[in-house]
Amino acid sequence: MKRIIISACMLLLIKGAFAQHVEYGIKGGVNFSNISNDAADTKADTKTGFHLGGLAHIHLTRSFAIQPEIVYSTQGAEYSDGKLKLNYINIPVLAQYMFGRGFRLETGPQLGILTTSEFKSGHLSTDVDNFSNADFSWAFGASYLGHSGLGIDARYNLGLTDVTKSTTTDFQNRVWQVGLFYQFKHH
Repeated sequence: MKRIIISACMLLLIKGAFAQHVEYGIKGGVNFSNISNDAADTKADTKTGFHLGGLAHIHLTRSFAIQPEIVYSTQGAEYSDGKLKLNYINIPVLAQYMFGRGFRLETGPQLGILTTSEFKSGHLSTDVDNFSNADFSWAFGASYLGHSGLGIDARYNLGLTDVTKSTTTDFQNRVWQVGLFYQFKHH
């Protein structure tokens, strides 16, 4: 019964999305990621990475839109003895308020699916298996879309769930993203 209800809701959302004005786009940029943790003896520094993906901008009204995305994102943290590399397929669904001539404020949930996790120290890389397969975050951001379809955005992803399988420590992702996007015009 639960599957039937979820399937019916998804069909209604898809039907509603196709009834609206939809523009697709691509995006990419730089990540500045870190891991927040409750272990007092573990200090993490910011790791620089990248993100790359696609988006669907769905206008609901003149001022409001929903923007689901699928984005590959390299995250993690740097430590004194090496780098923790956590790579995700992130799926944010953002509510956007559009104002002025191209400005947008956005917020919404994001599901991250872990694709790889490794620790690199010098030339040695080791797979790390004590990280959860999923991460739930909340995104906050702003963007500007120019008349040409090219835009710039900045976003902060606040990790809400513990991304480790450990029962003794809690680790949450913290990621700043700055990037460019191109939104194809709907004709």
